[in-house]
Amino acid sequence: YRVTLNHKEDHGEDWSSVLRACHKRCAERTLRVLEKNGSIFIKLGQHLSSMNYLLPLEWTTTFIPLQDRCPVSSYESIKQMFIDDTGKPIDSHFETFEKLPIGAASLAQVHLATMKDTGQRVAVKVQHPALAEWVPLDLALTRMTFVVLKKFFPEYDLEWLSNEMELSLPQELDFALEGNNALRTKEHFSNIRDIPLVIPDIVWGLKRILVMDDSNGIDRDEVSASLARCFNEMIFGDTALHCDPHGGNIAVRKNESRGKPNFDIILYDHGLYRDIPQQLRRSYAKLWLAVIDANEHDMRKYAHEVAGVTDDQFPLFASAITGRDYRAVTQSVISTRSDQEKEEISGAMGDGLLQQLVQLLGQVPRIILLILKTNDLSKFPF
Repeated sequence: YRVTLNHKEDHGEDWSSVLRACHKRCAERTLRVLEKNGSIFIKLGQHLSSMNYLLPLEWTTTFIPLQDRCPVSSYESIKQMFIDDTGKPIDSHFETFEKLPIGAASLAQVHLATMKDTGQRVAVKVQHPALAEWVPLDLALTRMTFVVLKKFFPEYDLEWLSNEMELSLPQELDFALEGNNALRTKEHFSNIRDIPLVIPDIVWGLKRILVMDDSNGIDRDEVSASLARCFNEMIFGDTALHCDPHGGNIAVRKNESRGKPNFDIILYDHGLYRDIPQQLRRSYAKLWLAVIDANEHDMRKYAHEVAGVTDDQFPLFASAITGRDYRAVTQSVISTRSDQEKEEISGAMGDGLLQQLVQLLGQVPRIILLILKTNDLSKFPF
């Protein structure tokens, strides 16, 4: 990056394409490093892939494979973890237990099984056994990486990202807490019949093992509107927010008995939740109403209330949360983005806007960062 940035004047009109190529090279190199190190580094890459409001497109799209391309722990290590954590072997809990997982993520993998006493078909989420040994070191390395990055590139201060990981990761690694989060969400949405959200029943859970009812999922692409309603309810309603709704944690199944819509949305991985204070919910809602109405006065007012954004910082913040040029935000955010607007935003990122945005997000409350992450991952149609 430093070499490329130091020769900006040499490229003239080709600067934009040169910078994009540099973004792509660095992103691909980083992807290989994250995949090789595994563990929480894949979790970090997943988080970065959702940061469309901060990182160039070349970075976020390059990291998308990390959402569903993760290492698998051996069956032998899973058997030993059951003995360590429950005091009994796997076959004392389950009549059948499939050795190959049906899915693997950065922190865990899922096996299909049948309960020994009831014959119930279940999905067993097991934490990667090696995490217990390596997570403290990996967190320290992540923190050191961002400290070094800040030393050589002081304009890119991403220490807040490692701070957030140190706060969130212990919660995500506690599957008993995840089970409680799932039950809370299930209870809340059971009273909202027109939102087709399904949370699998929890059979039992420990810190590293979670057994839940098996709900098979299919294509997710046809249900974006209902998905947006689910997460709008979590952000603006009266329940906790699921902060990690990427494609690997969502599935869809047909349900002709429901009527309309004729499908269920199944939500998995309830490890990372946040409770949003009621006043923040209201102010955040009013912020988006002001954005829709192109009411700049109210946008500035509620941006300050929810994120402490000053008048000088507001144009940058408004562009970040909408993905639009500031002039479009103050006129009509509903209008279609032109090719010229996309090019101007991309060019601005290379002209110092990116480091300003990094600095701004370092000052924003962490709950707002998680809300923005959820917005991007669930593709909210604002």
